[in-house]
This record gives sequence, structure tokens and C-alpha cells, in this order.
Amino acid sequence: MRPEALFPRLKHAFLSADDGLLMRGAFFGLLVAAAAFLFVDVRELSLANTALPGHDPMTTDAPVLPPALTDGVPQAPPVTPESSPEALRQPMRFDLQPGGVLKAEGSIDLGAADRFAEEIAARGEYVKAVSLNSPGGSVEDALAMSKLIREKGLNTRVATRALCASSCPLIFAGGVAREAADNAILGVHQVFNAGENRPSPEEAMSDAQRTTARIARHLDEMGIADGLWIHALETPPDRLYYLTPAEMAEFNLVTKPVATAKQAKKK
Repeated sequence: MRPEALFPRLKHAFLSADDGLLMRGAFFGLLVAAAAFLFVDVRELSLANTALPGHDPMTTDAPVLPPALTDGVPQAPPVTPESSPEALRQPMRFDLQPGGVLKAEGSIDLGAADRFAEEIAARGEYVKAVSLNSPGGSVEDALAMSKLIREKGLNTRVATRALCASSCPLIFAGGVAREAADNAILGVHQVFNAGENRPSPEEAMSDAQRTTARIARHLDEMGIADGLWIHALETPPDRLYYLTPAEMAEFNLVTKPVATAKQAKKK
């Protein structure tokens, strides 16, 4: 059975499982997916890896907002992002706004997590929430930023017509309280190698499985339901699966608002 045929079955199993079975189901699903990849013809995997479209938001020819998943709901982005593609392609920058909101806008370039940590250290206790507007980028930096947000007890938000796609939802997941405004655009897809150096099929397979495990573990630790990552796994890297408000609530990606992150930590 081909890998893409497994994802619908895995998705149904995850979303219908009892809470007590989720962790065991997640582990079993990863094992099944790993076993399936082992049966993929090496030549086919090599060709797919070579032809993989590079949709790195840092490149000038990549669409900031890829087309919606061909077979899925919703079929199109809910709204047009407020920021221009040129602004979103710029390396991530940080702007402290009134009310203790640190706006993080632009692509998650290599080193974005270090700059973010410097901003948080410099602003001290003033920052209460991080507002995201990003088409994604480096998974490593996104995970590091997400962990720091949770460590500091900060909230996260995506404003009206702001974009949080690809690896950006990993950052969003780090918030103690997570808020997506009306017409916020949140989308997920498979992780992929957008660099010029292409690994061998064996290396690509190993890297993909390790990255999948790390992301699944991180989302679980942040309190995000498994269905979010299942949607990402079954969406090709040159497409996005746009999350509906109902799905954001179902997967616990958004939470009930709290006054401050500090109050949330005391509960």
C-alpha cells in the first residue's frame, strides 16, 4: 500500500480514538508510516526528492500562499492576507506594540529563533503576547521559538487577515493561551527540504521520520490534538490545508482567552 493511501485511515483512527488511546495511537501511526516508507521504491523516492518543488518563502519565485489542497475542505484561502508577499518574504522582524504585544512578521529564516530570544531577553517582563504574521520557514527555529514562548508563559495570537502557515503554527502552539481572530489564515502542510543540497533517499527518509516524531511530540506537549498533524502529513508541500475555526477549536489549537499568560500559569 502506498503511503498516501494510509493517511486517510490514520486520520480516521486518530480522530475517533478515546483520549486514553491517543498516545498509543500516535506511536502506532508513526510506526505504520515508517514501515510504509520502507516499501517505497528507492528510485521513485529519489526522483520525487529531486523534483520536490521548493516553496521556501524566502525565495522570490515561491508563492507566499500556496493553493489549497485539491481534495479537502476548505478549497481556497478564507481571505487574502493583509500584508504583501514582498513583506512576508522578508526575514522575520520584531516590533513591540502597545499592551505588551510583540509582533513577529516575515519568514522564519535561519537565526530567527536567536533574534527572538534576544528580543524577549531585552524586553523583560513587558511582553505578554506574540502576534504572528508569517508564511513559515525553518522548522528548527519555529520549534525553538515555540518552546521559549511556553517557557516564558506568553500568549500567542494571529490577527485578522494575518497569515500563519507552514511551520508558523508550531510557534503559535507554544502560547499558553492561543487566539485566532476572525478571518485569520492558518494553514499546514508536510515538512520538506527547501535547500539546494538534496540528501540521498535513505537520508531523506530518516530525516523526515525524525522531524515527524519531533513535531508530533512537541504538539502533544503543547496540548494540541493529533488531528492537526494528520492534516499536515496528508497535504503535499506545495499545497496548504487551511484550518476552519471549528477545526482550530476541535484540535485545541485555539483556547479560551485569559487576561494574561501569568494568570494562566497560576491556574
